[in-house]
Amino acid sequence: MTAAAPSATSRTGPPPEDDLAVEVRGLRRRYRGPGRRRGADEGFEAVRGVDLDVRRGELLALLGTNGAGKTSTLEVVEGLAPPSSGTVRVLGLDPYADRARVRPRIGIMLQEGGFPGALTVTEMATLWHRTLDRPRSVAEVLRLVVLEHRAGAAIESLSGGERRRLDLALALMGRPEVLFLDEPTTGLDPQSRRTTWDLVRGLLDAGTTVLLTTHHLEEAEELADRIAILHEGAVATAGTLHDVVARQPTRISFAVDDPAQLDTLRPVLGAAVGLDQQGGRRRARLETFDAPAALAALLRWSEGRSELADLTVLPGTLEQAFLDVARGPAATPPPPGAPR
Repeated sequence: MTAAAPSATSRTGPPPEDDLAVEVRGLRRRYRGPGRRRGADEGFEAVRGVDLDVRRGELLALLGTNGAGKTSTLEVVEGLAPPSSGTVRVLGLDPYADRARVRPRIGIMLQEGGFPGALTVTEMATLWHRTLDRPRSVAEVLRLVVLEHRAGAAIESLSGGERRRLDLALALMGRPEVLFLDEPTTGLDPQSRRTTWDLVRGLLDAGTTVLLTTHHLEEAEELADRIAILHEGAVATAGTLHDVVARQPTRISFAVDDPAQLDTLRPVLGAAVGLDQQGGRRRARLETFDAPAALAALLRWSEGRSELADLTVLPGTLEQAFLDVARGPAATPPPPGAPR
């Protein structure tokens, strides 16, 4: 199965309302404690003022550590639960209050489908098929997720990865305009994961809008037009992959024999230069948001001294951005003028 990759062109500025498939403003979701009366203030607030936009035909990847509020946010946007406060619109409608109108136009892949284990794959797909208005055929969706060879197998006999593929098949069956994928490739082997990515790319090319949560950063890098990272129930950073990575410094390091040399380097760079001990060898390190200028200054400084042994330059990465968010407010702030 092959499909062209979706465009990752960055669009700046707020999109017009008719360009939005999903619009979330000030979303909060609170879980009441045992025995609490409805409307009481006590309880745990899992989502704390989330704002999100998903344009028609794009994929937004929602990232975050365990407990960051990804699934709690997704359940409200899917219409499975009402917000404690704030507003949510999917295709211009309230997904909870207008569920009867929204549900036929969306597809949902939960973290766990919970289908009866005694049914076969075909039996479960056929039951689901009968609930939809204009479904794809059972044979088509099983072929899309490469599960046709297990059509007669009982669900309880499927591997974890095969169950995820069945979950995805049923989410696709209704030809959704908006597709919600909650950890879609958990349990899949690398080949099946990439097959799923190709399938999602094909859906995007056909105009489907996708909101995806994942713990696989490579998945977000491969598929997402835009990324939002949640931390403690709020959006900590968001934008295109380029935007998010640009907020991270480049890390430069090199081996040094005499740490005293660094005293002459610090004034040249105008930045803090640290010293690490790695495997019995000293390494100078620095972080910068202007790597070309730092490297040029470093090369000028090294003239007449010694070569820069084992020079390493590591640009910012999505993993670095994710870890900085996970560490919380103490993370390195973006430089002045950096995209936010």
